[in-house]
Amino acid sequence: MIELEDVPELRDPVVIAAFEGWNDAGECATAVVEHLAKVWDADLVAAMDPEEYYDFQVNRPKVTRVDGERTLQWPTTRVMLARSTPLGRDVLLVLGIEPSVRWRSYSSELLAFAMHHGATLLVTLGGLLADVPHTRPIPVGVSSEDEDLLDQLEGVEPGSYEGPTGIIGVVNDQARQISLPSLSCWAAVPHYAGGPPSPKAALALLGRVEELLDVVIDDTELVESARAWERGVDDLAASDDEVADYVHSLEQAQDTADLPEASGDAIAREFERYLRRRDDDPPGR
Repeated sequence: MIELEDVPELRDPVVIAAFEGWNDAGECATAVVEHLAKVWDADLVAAMDPEEYYDFQVNRPKVTRVDGERTLQWPTTRVMLARSTPLGRDVLLVLGIEPSVRWRSYSSELLAFAMHHGATLLVTLGGLLADVPHTRPIPVGVSSEDEDLLDQLEGVEPGSYEGPTGIIGVVNDQARQISLPSLSCWAAVPHYAGGPPSPKAALALLGRVEELLDVVIDDTELVESARAWERGVDDLAASDDEVADYVHSLEQAQDTADLPEASGDAIAREFERYLRRRDDDPPGR
């Protein structure tokens, strides 16, 4: 880890991480970290040495011009520090590319940096393609292997997935081994509209982060992008009868599955989120 700026003593920091590639359908997870970096005015403080972890024939450096000068941008993982947050604690935002090699060393180095600076919680974000309709709320599943988090947080379940994993699975496993509590949040992106960007999925992930951290986050930009995205997919479905029929079948399946959730705790959680956002809005907004 290359520390680019002196990192001050942090206040009970939480780490929020997302990685480009296999873990990031519709680029929804990385979009959330980019959004948080923007609204919380985060500063770049560290980066991974790309020579150690990336195959440059897979993730090539890019030639750019900055102030008229030609420069190279290397694929890497960046760590940004957000101190202007409504959490009352600092946030380390990790925005990375899934490494090509040495995943265990990569995860260990990243988590060692976080622990050195006092991290007490890791939240990883991901997106996966799924059979869900774009016209309904995007499902977001949250899992953890930490018993305290399972007891404290509503809607968090023990991980049940078995099969091939990405860097998120490795990072969370190593976090468990070093006793860093972690949460893994995954948005289900409609597979028939899974090309990036997917702002509705990003908005759903951001909303779940709000609930987990009990905080209100400015989501205006994502709300507007999500509405435009949904209108675009509506137009696509309207122009193709097969797509329209398929979307209708997905809507019926999800509505049937969600019937038990249309009451009780689910409504209470949504109402609490509405109240937090209303109380946080400035007068006249």
